[in-house]
Amino acid sequence: MKKLINQTDTLFDESLQGFAKAHADIITLNADPCFISRKSNKTANQVRLISGGGSGHEPLHAGFVGTGMLDAACPGQIFTSPTPDQMLAATQEIAGDAGVLFIVKNYAGDVMNFEIASEMLDTENSSVLVNDDVSLAKDHSTGRRGVAGTLMVEKITGAAAEQSASLVECKNVAQRVITNTASMGVALSSCTVPALGKPTFDLSETEMEMGVGIHGERGHETLPLGSASEIVEIIANAIHEDLQPKAGQSALLHINGLGGTPLMEQYLIYDLAELYWQKRGVKIIRSLVGSYTTSLDMAGVSITLTLLDDELTALWDAPVHTASLRWGC
Repeated sequence: MKKLINQTDTLFDESLQGFAKAHADIITLNADPCFISRKSNKTANQVRLISGGGSGHEPLHAGFVGTGMLDAACPGQIFTSPTPDQMLAATQEIAGDAGVLFIVKNYAGDVMNFEIASEMLDTENSSVLVNDDVSLAKDHSTGRRGVAGTLMVEKITGAAAEQSASLVECKNVAQRVITNTASMGVALSSCTVPALGKPTFDLSETEMEMGVGIHGERGHETLPLGSASEIVEIIANAIHEDLQPKAGQSALLHINGLGGTPLMEQYLIYDLAELYWQKRGVKIIRSLVGSYTTSLDMAGVSITLTLLDDELTALWDAPVHTASLRWGC
């Protein structure tokens, strides 16, 4: 295993310290309990948004703290959920009078710990559960996982909060994005967790793993390695069947690199996916290409489609200024 690290047990802290120094104009790092909060002020009557999850998915979530998006993020150790005391401390640090909305990916540890924090808070709060991964059936025992579609939820809801929407209104916006978002990923290689020191699963040079999550786990099927066109066809078919967009529907198309795939390949996937939905009458009016929800060094991509209306489009276009997403400011 070759990694740019000192020691595996200091990687988490040292990485966060570097992030905080690099983006000191946008965020503040609280070391213990660990959370990241935005420096730009909100008024007391604006809803605060908090998210979080295990590290290894950078820039999710820390890279999305700032104006027009998250107010705080609680990072856990690599692929490990943050603890309730992190959420409590973050909420106490940034809370105003309008309440707090937790944006939670559907993983057991995240769900449990955010629920515990919610029950311990005096601050008015609510939560939404992101579950955009269509590689799992809707009736899966633990529900679908939250993956790259989390970014759309955080960005669009963050814009609503910035525009002084109420807690109920912010939750409704977030839920609309969740309902209208579907994702699916494919891996060409596993990732290597530094503490483990080896790939979490093995793939030969002629195989691909379809339907992967973002924690280095296998997908629902190991398939012979296909061409880019064949891969897009499999993923886009699953997303299209799930969302069932009508001809003329507007949408946002997000191609997300899982950590080890260059932009050249990601833009190729974007071209193929855009053509797929163009043929079906879906209008791709917004796009995002890049590695935003990663799984350490995993080679592969995920495709996310979010169906848009005029309000959601305007909220997506609204100004945002974070470490990893910024426009209009």
